[in-house]
Amino acid sequence: MCGIVGVVSNAPVNQLLYDAMLLLQHRGQDAAGIVTLLERKFFMHKAKGMVRDVFRTRNMRALPGNVGLGQVRYPTAGNAYSEEEAQPFYVNAPFGIVMSHNGNLTNAQALRAELFSTDHRHTNTESDSEVLLNVIAHELERSTRGLPLQPQEVFAAVRSVYKRLRGSYAVVSLIAGHGLLAFRDPFGIRPLCIGRNAEGAVMVASESVALEGSGFVLERDIAPGEAIFIDLEGNVHSQQCAEGATRHPCIFEFVYLARPDSTMDGISVYQARLNLGETLAKRVVSTVPPSEIDVIIPIPESSRPSATQLAHLLGIPYREGFVKNRYVGRTFIMPGQGVRKKSVRQKLNVIASEFKGRNVMLVDDSIVRGTTSREIVQMARDAGARKVYLASAAPPVRYPNVYGIDMPTKDELVAHDRTIEQVRELIGCDALIYQDVEGMKRAVMKAAGPAAQAGLAGFEASCFDGVYITGDVDTESISRMQGSRPQVEEGDEDTSRLALPNLS
Repeated sequence: MCGIVGVVSNAPVNQLLYDAMLLLQHRGQDAAGIVTLLERKFFMHKAKGMVRDVFRTRNMRALPGNVGLGQVRYPTAGNAYSEEEAQPFYVNAPFGIVMSHNGNLTNAQALRAELFSTDHRHTNTESDSEVLLNVIAHELERSTRGLPLQPQEVFAAVRSVYKRLRGSYAVVSLIAGHGLLAFRDPFGIRPLCIGRNAEGAVMVASESVALEGSGFVLERDIAPGEAIFIDLEGNVHSQQCAEGATRHPCIFEFVYLARPDSTMDGISVYQARLNLGETLAKRVVSTVPPSEIDVIIPIPESSRPSATQLAHLLGIPYREGFVKNRYVGRTFIMPGQGVRKKSVRQKLNVIASEFKGRNVMLVDDSIVRGTTSREIVQMARDAGARKVYLASAAPPVRYPNVYGIDMPTKDELVAHDRTIEQVRELIGCDALIYQDVEGMKRAVMKAAGPAAQAGLAGFEASCFDGVYITGDVDTESISRMQGSRPQVEEGDEDTSRLALPNLS
């Protein structure tokens, strides 16, 4: 998953982009990049690292222009260690195009071969985003044929792009001398929204919090299959460019990925998580009598709204039992030293008084690999808990995700091909309560207003239900895509947010 943002303004945009990227930092901490456009020239700075580390004053001064885009990256395909794969990407023809992408193409391998043999375009990395950029460039070249670029030619190109791409994608792109192009996949799997500020600047971004925190007012979500073209004067042109588009946003955004203060596709992320706690309460009561639970404690931080609602409905005290260390540094490996794996205990510390002598129910937003859950349960026992129950606001994660979330292979998923009792034994808790799939979907849908509910066809929930809505994913393609996942090398910490106890 990544966070993307683009701005068209009548004043310099470098600071706006920087501020918006800080607000999207939770979507990717591996690399960051900004491109600005001044007249017909692009100015770019990108590197591995967090936004605050990548951009210094000298870098910001070298990013002039009133139009620009940015990305924070967490790699889900390609090479996690190559700075060449930090985005945005650039091609010089036609016009000069830069692009940032959030998502995952499921047919990237076939497209790469097609680009080489038919389109005669070269890609130099393993990134599916570079493939996507070259498809856009080729179709823009075809739609203009040497003519001046107008919005209708842009939309014609995007219609052709939609016919070639499979998978999930939210895209923001700059066309030198013309404007900003943004579009979203036909299922609306990955999020994208648009808004304006009081000065008339227009921003598109992955989450509404990036707009609102930068002084913009959210106007609406970009519709699945819709393309937005914003010219250099700030005029917004839009057109539906994909046939048969339906709204199926990724449900894991609401469970875990998005900030709680965001609204996506008309759904409040915070309200969705409260609702997940409400439906989870019914599951808890059927498994563990509330009289046997002394205290409910969230595993920071995405689970807090669900844990709060669960405690309220069961009439059980809610307490904070874990404190997160936000400043865990990297591990330095010297010659002759073995690899020192970072423990969850370096990232979380217990407040022992909340555990000692109590039957504790821990609440997490989801359980993926189970290794973190096992260590946290043991931490609770070491702090003196009599019994440790574990409740997940999400159902068992049984299937890999191929749409832009770094979900492990099926063999790494603790719930794959295991019963709940087998998972409980592996984690070591006294009881394990999962949300059910339909309850999760109802809870998130309930957080949408009537108009938003009417526009929702459902959710992309493949990691829970095994249904891959793009219709082109099978066991063979999953194996192929999993083979291209960035691997963590010896001595490197696994920085996947899904490998951590939902730390932002």
